Amino acid sequence: MTTRSPDAIERGIARLQERIDTLRAFDFQVLRKDGTLPELAPLSAAIADTLERCFGKNTTAYRRYRPATSLRPIQPKSFGNEFSLRQEVSEHFERSIALLQDAQRALREDLVDSEHEMLSHKKTSLEDQMLSPSRRVFVVHGHDGEARESVARFLEKIGFEAIILHEQANQGRTIIEKIEANSDASFAVVLLTPDDEGCVKGGKLQPRARQNVMLELGYFIGRLGRDRVCALKRGELEIPSDYLGVAWVQMDASDGWKRALGNELEAAGHEIDWNKVMRP
Repeated sequence: MTTRSPDAIERGIARLQERIDTLRAFDFQVLRKDGTLPELAPLSAAIADTLERCFGKNTTAYRRYRPATSLRPIQPKSFGNEFSLRQEVSEHFERSIALLQDAQRALREDLVDSEHEMLSHKKTSLEDQMLSPSRRVFVVHGHDGEARESVARFLEKIGFEAIILHEQANQGRTIIEKIEANSDASFAVVLLTPDDEGCVKGGKLQPRARQNVMLELGYFIGRLGRDRVCALKRGELEIPSDYLGVAWVQMDASDGWKRALGNELEAAGHEIDWNKVMRP
């Protein structure tokens, strides 16, 4: 028999209960001693249909519970009065109810097994994702388009997909909503470039990264963890004291940052083709 979903099993249990309730509500006073018993045929057919839906036709389980469809005595005409006939039919009904209840028990056990299997599958899928993280990488940047393109091209060369949020359609979404829409990404590269200037009140202006870049740096550290965020610093700029504990890489002209970024990606669980990293 094919694997059934928990919902399908629960529907089967409910259908069996409907058959049980119908048998319990049956009025035996309608039976007559002539033995034709036309009232029982629809009940037997409904039980057979339900068993087939629950277990599949001619399966071992179906054959086990098939006697529940036998509601009429083998030789009803041999009984001399209606009382004896009704008593015999009542005994068949009780046997049918007992079999249908046992069928429900079997389905409840199947339901437990099915739910356990689904949980195990989800756990395995999650473990697989952890062992093989997504090769989609966020690229957070300021106004330095050259740095952004250099990082994106490098990531694509070594087999990653660079997610640049400003290239995606807004659709009325905020930056955070765009990030959440790409929640399968497993790493973030944050470009710290001297796009703004700032200082404490009365102090000397110093070059610094845009405030939204620093905000997203903090967001990704909280979301992905520090070991899955690499900050690339280009030029001279002020780093806020709250971020001094975060590892960052100098984006130098000699492309040493590529090896450093490759190391960070590898440490995060990604396979890296170092021949591609070192290739110009």
